Amino acid sequence: MSLELLSVETGKETLSDEALFESSIKSPHLFREVLERYQEAFLRKARGILRSEEEAEDAVQETFTKIYLKAGSFTPQGNGSFKSWGYRVLVNTCFSRYQSIKRRGTVQFSEEMEEVMPDLANLGEKDKKELADYIGSILSRMPESAANILSRFYLDGKTGAEIATEDGTTVGAVKTRMYRAKEAFRQVEKNLNLLV
Repeated sequence: MSLELLSVETGKETLSDEALFESSIKSPHLFREVLERYQEAFLRKARGILRSEEEAEDAVQETFTKIYLKAGSFTPQGNGSFKSWGYRVLVNTCFSRYQSIKRRGTVQFSEEMEEVMPDLANLGEKDKKELADYIGSILSRMPESAANILSRFYLDGKTGAEIATEDGTTVGAVKTRMYRAKEAFRQVEKNLNLLV
């Protein structure tokens, strides 16, 4: 029995992501099912990286296009899944868009960021863009919740109290999350530097 026939008889939701994706290569109309499974999760991740609804939607659309066009290059190996491959394509696409956004406009850092890194005031606009790209690269590799809180505090300039109000939690809980997020940032930065 073919995978396509199986999906019609038993319901597409019962197929693994890998089997559904493989079926969609031979039967393109099934790719819509792949899109439906991942669209919301991809949008959440893209919003966390790009902090813009419009840019996130464009990045997700571009990601699905790349996934479809590069379908032949996906081969599940060991623990490698369609999900991890798809997220890797998404994060790379978002990072490219993030760099493009920063090149198009001026980079603004919050006052808190200026206090943490006082030499920012002496940086030229080109250096600020490079630093923003570097920070964006690290944030895109972090868990979404950690990247989100650091972005809101350092890049958007929100206070701990504002974040606590938005998230419906206490300032103490925000401080704890900030501490953990900073540790995650340092770890990702360390790993990134080891690759260079």
